[in-house]
Amino acid sequence: MYTIEVGVIVGTMDIVTEEVSTRELRSRLSDVLGRAMYAGERIGVTKNGKLAAVVIGVADLEALEAFEMAQDVAAYRQAKSEDDGGRISLAELRAETSA
Repeated sequence: MYTIEVGVIVGTMDIVTEEVSTRELRSRLSDVLGRAMYAGERIGVTKNGKLAAVVIGVADLEALEAFEMAQDVAAYRQAKSEDDGGRISLAELRAETSA
């Protein structure tokens, strides 16, 4: 279980609905893809007993991309609001970091 945080805790959810090994995935690929596409399931793929990847549907991927974009925009706006307008040249930066 993982807790998702976006400023505040919005809920707790299981990251995967089922796990399959890479060997099982080879024989069940069509089933796994169908379940991700149509049922919205998140199927974990394990390698040597450890979770290596998760097969998700396009809707989940699009939601993840939108979430990441929202975080990037929020970080940009915060950085812009905290910007004091001061700038230094690359040469000055190099001099500061090498000293």
